[in-house]
Amino acid sequence: MRVLVLAVGRMKKGAEADIADRYLKRAVQAGRAIGIRSIEIVEIRESRAPDAERRKLEESIALANVIPEGAALVLLDERGEGLGSAAFADQIGRWRDAGQEFAVFVIGGADGLSDTLREKVRMTLGFGQATWPHQLVRIMLLEQLYRAVTILSGHPYHRE
Repeated sequence: MRVLVLAVGRMKKGAEADIADRYLKRAVQAGRAIGIRSIEIVEIRESRAPDAERRKLEESIALANVIPEGAALVLLDERGEGLGSAAFADQIGRWRDAGQEFAVFVIGGADGLSDTLREKVRMTLGFGQATWPHQLVRIMLLEQLYRAVTILSGHPYHRE
């Protein structure tokens, strides 16, 4: 299985980028042993349209253009389901074991995503009800992906 993290906006250089890179490298390295062939980040340029609806539409079209056909599509949203780390790992493992070729995690822009794209998601995942900056959401997602591959590889999870 391959994992794609699609993010509207760029991660600027600095502490956040360093943390994201660290978790990405760890997840990629640990993932190979359990059948996660790659974890890639694709950044989508933010729309400069003057109104929110047009920005949502343009960003959603750009995202849809890079989502592989048949991917397990997960939207990150504060209204999404809050999964514990073990349940998140279990879901990744079920997709992998079912032969799912791609799991795609989408971090939308500040205005959200179009309803057309939202209708295609298999899961909406949230990291609590608070609104988080996109850079921190990316870090939290990469950390959870790293944690999921370590759980799936049999590494003892500290909460069990």
